[in-house]
Amino acid sequence: MQGVKPYEISKYLVLEAYHRVKQHRGGAGIDMVQLDDFDKNLKDNLYKIWNRMSSGCYFPPCVKLVEIPKSNGGKRPLGIPTVSDRIAQMVVVLSVENQIEPYFHKDSYAYRPGFNAKMAVAKAKERCWQYNWVLDLDISKFFDTIDHELLMKAVHRHVECKWALFYIERWLLVPYELSDGTRIERLSGVPQGSVIGPLLANLFLHYVFDRWMQLNYPSIPFERYADDCVCHCRSKQESENLLVQLQTRFEECHLKLNTEKTKLVYCKDSARKEMHDSISFDFLGFTFQPRKAVNKFKKSFTSFQPAISNKSMNRLREVMRSWNFKQRADKSLEDLASIINNPIKGFINYYGAFRKSRLKQFLQELNFSIARWVCNKYKRFRGKPLFKAVYWLGDIAHRQPDLFAHWAYGVKPTSNMRSPKYGRIRRAV
Repeated sequence: MQGVKPYEISKYLVLEAYHRVKQHRGGAGIDMVQLDDFDKNLKDNLYKIWNRMSSGCYFPPCVKLVEIPKSNGGKRPLGIPTVSDRIAQMVVVLSVENQIEPYFHKDSYAYRPGFNAKMAVAKAKERCWQYNWVLDLDISKFFDTIDHELLMKAVHRHVECKWALFYIERWLLVPYELSDGTRIERLSGVPQGSVIGPLLANLFLHYVFDRWMQLNYPSIPFERYADDCVCHCRSKQESENLLVQLQTRFEECHLKLNTEKTKLVYCKDSARKEMHDSISFDFLGFTFQPRKAVNKFKKSFTSFQPAISNKSMNRLREVMRSWNFKQRADKSLEDLASIINNPIKGFINYYGAFRKSRLKQFLQELNFSIARWVCNKYKRFRGKPLFKAVYWLGDIAHRQPDLFAHWAYGVKPTSNMRSPKYGRIRRAV
């Protein structure tokens, strides 16, 4: 009968996939079509995706390769599919996610409904108090080196839908395309930036690491967020033995541990008397290390706790510099607040979850930047000590404490204001 498709895919599923993709926004792929462009002919564009996928003749276009600078001077390859391809991938994700999700480990926190990075950090904090040693794992170029044959073996174990299976295989083989039109064939890995990549990467490490740990080391707990993994051990010897076994395991699965970044860490605190060279590690934007604390009897002691890391603070400084206050003398304070409040709320929501005092100290740098904006905007403050602008801002903060998100959080301009970067206010004049 005319119009019958070989694969039954609901049009409502394609529409739902579109709404999910629209929520996450994202840039244009190799066709240079943005979401707003796609929306101009939305009905026809969604019909084309449904028609081709239902007919089995959907072939994904190349993935645009963008290289993102890393803090260590290297570059991270980011693959950007077209808007249409992101929607097609989301159709498959929505179709197979429920078949895979129930099998994931309870301590796998990335890309899963009901799980997030803060939960992983909180659990790591709790276990660092219970276990003396941490094995901090770093997998070298994980997303780029995922073995396709092993990955599809895992996919076939959970997914029976034929059209989903062959579309997944097609996405794995789609080449990268550079800005000059050059194409790079891919024989391994999944593109970072794709819609289906996170689900596939999670499934791969579920069998490479999570399930393997359950079977071979059930007494050693861990937290994993994508390829960021920390394991908690009772002794140095236990962590050393685990490292040897994991190196072998990863090599069997065609992955490799980064020996420079993988390390054993002693969770030093007041009750732990051993000595070790490494007593700190970074996990999901936080640095875990010995820190001063006060108990309920107001006595000081040393506790092993997370707080915003130096790398995270440097990344936030880059974001702050991108606001370019020096070029915004034509704006009002209210205009500045509308520009920066949403990202600042995001910073506070995430990094304020642990060791708030360190984040608050860091956020004072933002008050320094606003004070300098005041000196640049108003003639009466030009050439004057910075603290005069700070006092003026302090009066406004008293009247409008919720004007800026960090003021509402309790980081207001004061006479004894200081930051990790600038020190006290009078030294920053």
